[in-house]
Amino acid sequence: MLFWRGFLMPFDRQHAETKMAALAPQPEHAADAARNLEEWFVEERFSPYRELLEAMVAAGDWDTLLDSFYRVLPFGTGGRRGPVGVGPNRMNPWALATSVQGNVDFLRQRFGAATQLRVVIASDVRVFTDLRGVFPTGVLNPLLGMTSVQLSQQAAAIYAANGVDVYMLEPSSGRFLATPELSFLIRWLSAHGGLNVSASHNHPDDTGGKFYTEQGAQEVPPDDERMVERVAQVRSVTTMSWEQATASGRVHFLDQASHEAYLAEVATVLRGEERDARIVFTNLHGVGDTNAGEALQRAGFEVHYVASQRAHDGLFPEVPFRAPNPEYPSAFLAAQRLGDEVGADLILATDPDADRIGAVVPDPSGGPGCWRFLTGNELSVLVAAARFEGAKPGAIGIKTEVTTSLFSRVVRAAGGQVVEHLLVGCKYIAGVMRELEERGSSGDVVGGLDDVLIGTEESHGFLLSGKMRDKDGASPALVLAELASREKRAGRSLLEALQRIYARHGAVANVQVPLVMAGAVGRGRIEAIQAQLRAMPPASIGGRPVTGFFDRQDEQGVFGPIVSGTDRAARDVLAFALGSDHRLVIRPSGTEPKTKIYAEAIVPVEGDLDAALERARCEAKELADDFVRLALEVVGLQLDEVGRRCSALLGVEERMRFAEQVLPALVERVRTGQSGAQLVQWLEHEIGAWGGDGRGMTVAGYRWWREHRAHTAGLTSAQLATLDTLYPGS
Repeated sequence: MLFWRGFLMPFDRQHAETKMAALAPQPEHAADAARNLEEWFVEERFSPYRELLEAMVAAGDWDTLLDSFYRVLPFGTGGRRGPVGVGPNRMNPWALATSVQGNVDFLRQRFGAATQLRVVIASDVRVFTDLRGVFPTGVLNPLLGMTSVQLSQQAAAIYAANGVDVYMLEPSSGRFLATPELSFLIRWLSAHGGLNVSASHNHPDDTGGKFYTEQGAQEVPPDDERMVERVAQVRSVTTMSWEQATASGRVHFLDQASHEAYLAEVATVLRGEERDARIVFTNLHGVGDTNAGEALQRAGFEVHYVASQRAHDGLFPEVPFRAPNPEYPSAFLAAQRLGDEVGADLILATDPDADRIGAVVPDPSGGPGCWRFLTGNELSVLVAAARFEGAKPGAIGIKTEVTTSLFSRVVRAAGGQVVEHLLVGCKYIAGVMRELEERGSSGDVVGGLDDVLIGTEESHGFLLSGKMRDKDGASPALVLAELASREKRAGRSLLEALQRIYARHGAVANVQVPLVMAGAVGRGRIEAIQAQLRAMPPASIGGRPVTGFFDRQDEQGVFGPIVSGTDRAARDVLAFALGSDHRLVIRPSGTEPKTKIYAEAIVPVEGDLDAALERARCEAKELADDFVRLALEVVGLQLDEVGRRCSALLGVEERMRFAEQVLPALVERVRTGQSGAQLVQWLEHEIGAWGGDGRGMTVAGYRWWREHRAHTAGLTSAQLATLDTLYPGS
């Protein structure tokens, strides 16, 4: 038995393993979790967390403990990112400290012991408050109140204690470096690497660390695995206090000159003097006001900020569902209201670390106050069309495999070359740029770095400058604003520019469906789906025969031999061709607990463009819906239309629970005469914690049920009206 503080510890390894084995998808997960949990109880370096762990064990929170301890949090497509918590599968000061120490050791190995290493550090606005309610209250929790800025100071102290020079903003200045500015400054300062303490657009309870090379890019296989191996070997961390670090002379605070240099580089994407467009901009409480917002204003555009979302606030309080992601239309609701007030021609938003851009434009066909959200794929073709207008023959565009093929059509029609079969992650785009810079070619594409006009991902990521090697939200903001101004001066809109692209190159529709499956059980399901589809790919999808199946882990395929475990993980991508005009791709996310399904349908435009686009959208959706069904069947799950309509931010099991249990129970309560406060209290108890706004997360599912199934529920009109009061606007 283990003793602690003179008392018999309420932790027994065998008991813990037995409890977690009942939940674990694999028996070894429970054994690994129990062993790691025992280490965190016993080792002195984890002593600040013992009271919290004791309370979690006493409460029998085995689900959380299993997921927190069954593995070491991996490095994904966006670095090391995940929920804040205790255990090796969570982000916490120890996880960051070992990552930084491992990075020091890795850099010493790469550049030699005699090199005076330099790194640049950035951070975002996050602060951990346990919004998800994971941890017991009333006990010491050292994680509460932890900020990204504090973690960046911890990282700087470790680098300094290891003799590494650090360049960063003064923590108390209230200023922040966006991800693309960090990438730029690594190259501008001739640094050997960098770190951004950020979880990008993830939930407020998440944090992360993205490590950068001397190129200003994130590591690619096999080098990323070499760094992972160095991190795994860390058993102790060399550090000092923040005060000692600053007194050592190793910590250097950046001045305004570095920021001016970055903004000057961003401005090089501007081509003319058109500034007619009226812009609404929101940084969604993140740092985008320091890059995209400032760049737009300096360029001379009329910019209106969404005041309620302008303050730097890591809880993202004024963003629906606390989801500050410009990939989600819900993030633009406040901006659209302001857009109506000021008569905006374009609404732009950046995510918390300002490496992604999103846009909404007026839709004249819907009348006043109608806005059209532009997907990442649509933005990619708009920016590509603008960049390639008048470009010299042979200019280069780069995209990932899951980005729309319409991008390639636009580039080739302009006489350009395309690199188009890359794995997901801007680091692979940066890798192509490095090949072009150093070798003058990448695959069958020939040219230099100056020939690259755009690199893009469907997830709203753009790389428009060779002096940056990670996504930049500011550069495409300027391109879109200038394009909107040009269209406005000609009496047209940005939406019309997109329509012209479709008319010329074909009606191409792309649909992405994320399936959130969290925890160790969710990870097991994601892996099972990939394994089954890889071993037994379907013969048909959505009634269309599969004419080609491509496993990107196939060493005889386009990516060649697998060079590392991280390479194998990044290549966990399955692609299905369904004739020449339809395709599907499925892959696990590298940054979040979800699998992603991408569907594309191409329809020739032979007459009515709107009809062709609608047909393409329907066909893409039908493919995606059927593939969702096939994927979930593998793990014994089924998501009906009510669940499908609920927010994709919810987990699959939450969406199923709403459709199969919560909504039927709610209907029954109304049938038996409950109303008013009773119903609200019950519903909030059931789903209120989902995303901080359970009703908002499920309103689309309710609305579909109300329109298509409510008539079968046997409720009176008065009872239906009572239900509608719970979901206003339905």
